[in-house]
Amino acid sequence: MQRQSFRPQNRPRFGGNPRMQRTLAKSELMRVIDASKRAQSEVPVEEDVYKATNTFADFGLSEGLMANITYKQYVTPTPIQDQAIPAIREGRDLIGTAQTGTGKTAAFLIPLIEKIVQDKAQRVLVIAPTRELAFQIHKEMREFSRGLGIRSAMLIGGANEWRQRSDMRLDPHFVVATPGRLKDFIQTKVVRMSAFRNVVLDEVDQMVDIGFINDIKFFISLLPPERQSLFFSATISGKVNDILKDFVKNPVTVSIKANKIVETIRQDVIYVQDRNKKVDMLHDLLNSEGFDKVLVFGRTKWGVQKLADELGRRGFRAGAIHGNKRQNQRQYVLTQFMRSEIQVLLATDVASRGLDIPDVSHVINFDLPETIDDYTHRIGRTGRANKAGIALTFVE
Repeated sequence: MQRQSFRPQNRPRFGGNPRMQRTLAKSELMRVIDASKRAQSEVPVEEDVYKATNTFADFGLSEGLMANITYKQYVTPTPIQDQAIPAIREGRDLIGTAQTGTGKTAAFLIPLIEKIVQDKAQRVLVIAPTRELAFQIHKEMREFSRGLGIRSAMLIGGANEWRQRSDMRLDPHFVVATPGRLKDFIQTKVVRMSAFRNVVLDEVDQMVDIGFINDIKFFISLLPPERQSLFFSATISGKVNDILKDFVKNPVTVSIKANKIVETIRQDVIYVQDRNKKVDMLHDLLNSEGFDKVLVFGRTKWGVQKLADELGRRGFRAGAIHGNKRQNQRQYVLTQFMRSEIQVLLATDVASRGLDIPDVSHVINFDLPETIDDYTHRIGRTGRANKAGIALTFVE
């Protein structure tokens, strides 16, 4: 099939009060995409680029942990790792503002694992907004702590509750949890928050967006006063700042700009003249050259599943993740996509929070996101690790 061009044609006209809200959202989206195109077409300006001042060997880590870091082929710390690891090792509270894909998970896991290696009485709690992110944090933690005698538990909804209760009875050093299951286990006395003197709140802005702000405040109220608190968020809004004041004390602040990630992504628009042909247009795109590993975003759980089923009937290797699927089903589809066993992964915004999947060639917004922040989050699933990516948005 001939490769298609995605250069925008004539802009559609919008009008009429009933559609005003959607028109404004489209206009804002167009401004973001146009600004990105202009920036990428201009001659680059020389900027000061942060360069790591440390190697992992400079952090004074134990031999076993260093062996695991080397095995994972970590060579030079990312900017957030270079700045956060020494501060965390000094016992300081920390506020990190960074998107996923900047290496922030390792930035807090490595020094906290070292802390447990040096003192097996230490207990760490990591709270993440979604099951997928919790799973990825737990997986990475186990890789870094291989052979170090560190016990762990993952407390997430949609997974075997009996197994999680059994893991907690073993008094794990590391607990990675989502807010809903953590609250259940606190109320049934499976989890004692007073045991944790090291606490990480990850992707706090997303937890606030999803509606967990009161739960987070409840968790903080149960923590021991003497603790090390690590706080990570892509943005610091008023509500997020409201959590901060009760969580950290005299913190170190590390801020990693997100624009360097977006610069690797070519953004464009696909204009839909006939809504009835929208799936056909997606079909043709997926058959085009280079669409090897494609993440497609839809607005609703029902719509995402319906689209995945339709693509399957058309012969595409496609899978879907959304809130109506059990956790083991979602993880199975994610694993298939990571291994390139399926070409297309369809997802809702909530189900995709925190996904870190390598080599995604394209992100396609089949349905418009609700906000520019959601748009930025979606397209950030491609163009990672300084690789080029393409983000396409369907506009009706």
